Amino acid sequence: MDWLTNTIGTSIGKKLLMAITGLCFCGFLVVHLIGNLTIYGGKDFFNAYVDHLHSYGPLINVAELVLLTLAAIHVLTGTILFFGNLNARPERYVVNKSAGGRTIGSSTMPYTGFLMLLFIIFHLFNFHFADHENQTVFEIVANAFAQRGYVFIYIVAMIIVAIHVSHGLWSAFQTIGASHPKYTPLIEGVGIAFSVIIGIGFGFIPIFIFTI
Repeated sequence: MDWLTNTIGTSIGKKLLMAITGLCFCGFLVVHLIGNLTIYGGKDFFNAYVDHLHSYGPLINVAELVLLTLAAIHVLTGTILFFGNLNARPERYVVNKSAGGRTIGSSTMPYTGFLMLLFIIFHLFNFHFADHENQTVFEIVANAFAQRGYVFIYIVAMIIVAIHVSHGLWSAFQTIGASHPKYTPLIEGVGIAFSVIIGIGFGFIPIFIFTI
């Protein structure tokens, strides 16, 4: 266990934790999006999907606990790295250069991550902790997205998620050692394509619900 503790205690170890947990969340986004897309099948189809999901009982609780643990690790580690970088370089460069592969995703990672955390809390209170006794999940979603303000917040949040993931996915692969001049451009392209799919996939759902 000493080697694990020593590894996590280093900057590289923390970045590795960020990469692994980040990739896990990318996988979760895919599964979550596939499930959410069933809403296009209508009220009954979507509610049937939700009921099927809930039929797994304790497994869902375990999955939620795992996600919560991964989120805590990702947020805590990211915060430590962020403030560690600030302490290492307290003064900004006079000239902010965009060379060296800097993108909007890479330069805003800590900030988009913080905004995502706020949105996730907001999202959980509106959906996960909503009144499920007297409403179906479809009704909860429909009522939420009947409000222009929530539709706007959700779309903006999905843009932020896409920006974060566009760099996060590529960075995670680079951290775990999947970096090569021949394959790096492909990985970067996959990261951008993935972020677009996630952003559009989730972003169009509130628009669809609002317009029906």
